Amino acid sequence: MSTKIYTKTGDDGTTGLFGGERVRKDSIRIEAYGTVDELNSAVGVAASTAPDDLRELLKQLQVSLFVLGADLATPLEQKITYKIPRVEESDVKRLESLIDEHTSQLAPLKNFILPGGTQTAASLHLARTICRRAERLLVTLRDSEDIGEHDLIYLNRLSDLLFTLARRANQMEGVGDVEWVP
Repeated sequence: MSTKIYTKTGDDGTTGLFGGERVRKDSIRIEAYGTVDELNSAVGVAASTAPDDLRELLKQLQVSLFVLGADLATPLEQKITYKIPRVEESDVKRLESLIDEHTSQLAPLKNFILPGGTQTAASLHLARTICRRAERLLVTLRDSEDIGEHDLIYLNRLSDLLFTLARRANQMEGVGDVEWVP
């Protein structure tokens, strides 16, 4: 017997946060974690075409983004009650380590580059721009509600990693970055 996917509880324009509170679907919290979900999907698109060496890393990033989404979907006061995983400083440090590792394998940037090159690189650039939008939404959310201490920092580093991985994807497939020529 299958369970129905629809609950009809959101038909009035509200959705439930973890812990039971109902909020409008257009609240800034929902916009923020909805954009993180969109980012996760974009990373999945990139993973579907990525070289094997990057595919596993992108899948790991998707797991981390799911943690971030759960973190944002749960008001801070509920996190203790439900033991929801949170983005921690170690997650940020891991991203920094990955950025350093992959940057060390790239030629130094001398010009701005346009999003493009391979399908994987273009998808990673798209994910990067979605990440930046999520970051902007978290700034707005932080002004009105408490969020995890490392959530915003994580997205800032992740956008840098996605940029770096886009360049690496091009390099790994023998395609140069698309330089911006004004």
